[in-house]
Amino acid sequence: MILVTFLWSIAGVVTRQLEAARSFEVTFWRSAFNALALLALLSWLRGPAQIVRAIRDGGRVVWFSGLCWAAMYTSFMVALTLTTVANVLVTMALGPLITALLARLALGHRLPARTWGAIGVAGAGIAWMYGQQLSGDTRHVLGTLVALAVPVSAAVNWTILQSRREASTDMLPAVLIGATLSALATLPLATPFQASAHDLGLLALLGSVQLAVPCLIAVALSRVLPAAEMSLLGLLEVVFGVTWAWLGAGESPDTAVLVGGLLVLAALAGNEWLGMRRRVFA
Repeated sequence: MILVTFLWSIAGVVTRQLEAARSFEVTFWRSAFNALALLALLSWLRGPAQIVRAIRDGGRVVWFSGLCWAAMYTSFMVALTLTTVANVLVTMALGPLITALLARLALGHRLPARTWGAIGVAGAGIAWMYGQQLSGDTRHVLGTLVALAVPVSAAVNWTILQSRREASTDMLPAVLIGATLSALATLPLATPFQASAHDLGLLALLGSVQLAVPCLIAVALSRVLPAAEMSLLGLLEVVFGVTWAWLGAGESPDTAVLVGGLLVLAALAGNEWLGMRRRVFA
């Protein structure tokens, strides 16, 4: 899982090295290369016939999950073109808390006091970031709002799966569906293409190494690691990603992001750690 977060974290610094590709063109190429890599990997692991069968038999759940993946892929890359890597990653780190809150509203799952406290602290951290940015470049606010679609989509995805008996369905094809839908949706907005050969090489790296490989590993790990541990280890993406952007692109986070980000990370880490501690000593 540490390797997975490490691979996910390179998106920001690699994106900052692009020469000509911008916004929706970046999203299109990344999603297209992701779809090609997933198709190759899944064909190798399971065979084309099994992929088709899984998509056909998965029903609406697989396709709805694919839509959520598409929203996550698209929003993440568009957000990176509007605001800093730190803003995007800290906003995405809200995923576990949004998921817990949505599960409470939609499925009736009870939330312990520690989770409500974490939601309050994390909300204060994000509010601090927003408040400091409103007096500056509005592109940062817009980018953070776009980035918020990532954890919201992930939360909706998880909640829908939990509410259906088909949650045990093979969901790997949903990742492929999401990448394909993201590429198709952004294609009309990506033209005229401006990406150089250098850009295409970097975007191919993002689609395959930064997305396809770690996503498949994470799905396999979900059968071994408890969800709380995966969520806690997933926070390393924020640490890795901000560090990469600082060292590789000279993008140092400002004070507002550091303060807000520390509040969010402390809330999430504290919530997950208390949850694991309670289960160990129960």
